[in-house]
Amino acid sequence: MNNLSISTMTTRKKYGIKSKKVKENLFAYFMLAPDVIGIALFIFVPILIALYVSFHDWNVLEPMKYIGLGNYKNLLSDGQWWHSVWTTLLYTLMFVPMVFCISLLLAVFVNSIPGSAQEFFRTLYFIPYSISTVVASLIWRFMMDPQRGFINDILRAIGLPAQDFLGNPRQALFCIAFISAWMLIGYYSIIFLAALKDIPVSYYEAAYLDGANFFHVFKSITFPLLKEVNTFVLIVTTIASFQVFDQIKILTNGGPADATNVSVYYIYKNAFEYMKVGYSSALAFVLFAIIFVFSLIQLRITKGNSDE
Repeated sequence: MNNLSISTMTTRKKYGIKSKKVKENLFAYFMLAPDVIGIALFIFVPILIALYVSFHDWNVLEPMKYIGLGNYKNLLSDGQWWHSVWTTLLYTLMFVPMVFCISLLLAVFVNSIPGSAQEFFRTLYFIPYSISTVVASLIWRFMMDPQRGFINDILRAIGLPAQDFLGNPRQALFCIAFISAWMLIGYYSIIFLAALKDIPVSYYEAAYLDGANFFHVFKSITFPLLKEVNTFVLIVTTIASFQVFDQIKILTNGGPADATNVSVYYIYKNAFEYMKVGYSSALAFVLFAIIFVFSLIQLRITKGNSDE
């Protein structure tokens, strides 16, 4: 075989490989195209439109009037908006630790169970997550009814006074945080459980041989090795707490006495009840900025702890 034949075969092989890679890339782009187009049309384009609207005074019925940063200036002196932000922060302080701690403890408990019993508990914990938010909220609304609720029936049976729950300004926000946590704890416990499975058993065996008890093992082995999952759960649950809406709308409508009037619900009221679409768009972007800052702070804190 002469040099020309060898060169021709090499060239064909080279371009054949390139052609195959091009076809694979084109096929990958073709498969991704529907999702990319959907995200662009239903997420990024609405975001850009909302940003444009936030610089206008618009009530949907009349043409938009450009007012620049007027909406952003107005929210600085809006006492109801800052009250809703404070209410959201209180909700976050209840919801996030509740979900994080309980889901982690449940995952540790299930991981310690031998045999097929783990499958039963995983399924049991996950059931609330499979229920829609609307259905779960309606169930808990009936259970917490001051007159006919199942929970108050139990309290009366053991000699304790009935509670207003969702009708009490001091209890309503905690009740909603509890209901929200009840729906999500099972989901995050499965995430923690999957991470626990990745920790080598030899670490625990060596620790117990050295005389360590459960609390020392959890503090020195389990919790540090879950730092990436811990960060993920903390950030995702914090974002979810700032976006709570369905439970508020179904259970309390922001009441009683604005005790559960969180930021997203206040944005909803401005857009669909007060018809201040431009103002509500500005509020939405400010809320996005607050969530972004909180996420960065959490990342910085968790990164600093992991470096230590």
